Amino acid sequence: MANTFSVAIHYNDVLGYIEYDEDTHKAVVTLPDEKGKKLAEEYLSTTHQIRVPHETLVDFSEETIDPLADVRSLQIALTRIWEATEVYVDWSRPVEFVKKYPTLDSLPKGGVPFKLSEN
Repeated sequence: MANTFSVAIHYNDVLGYIEYDEDTHKAVVTLPDEKGKKLAEEYLSTTHQIRVPHETLVDFSEETIDPLADVRSLQIALTRIWEATEVYVDWSRPVEFVKKYPTLDSLPKGGVPFKLSEN
């Protein structure tokens, strides 16, 4: 996946992420909870009618969104995924964090400082 968009997600207390390949228009859901993973995959493989904002907070129009069509469509669909699946998008959580520390048990203990990169 050379040209990708990634975002962290969680379902219940389980961390994961979605990687979207812009060249192939495919998304891979990495989530250790099988139910949450299946719900996210089904949601991303289905088109949705979503009221999309435009110029102002009251300027909406309903659009048919295919989440896998392009990055913009994926991002719009991800703003509503929690309503349908209870899979939450962690927009501000770095995906590298989830890859390095996929569970609470994998975090360093005892106040030991940690960093995401080896640099």
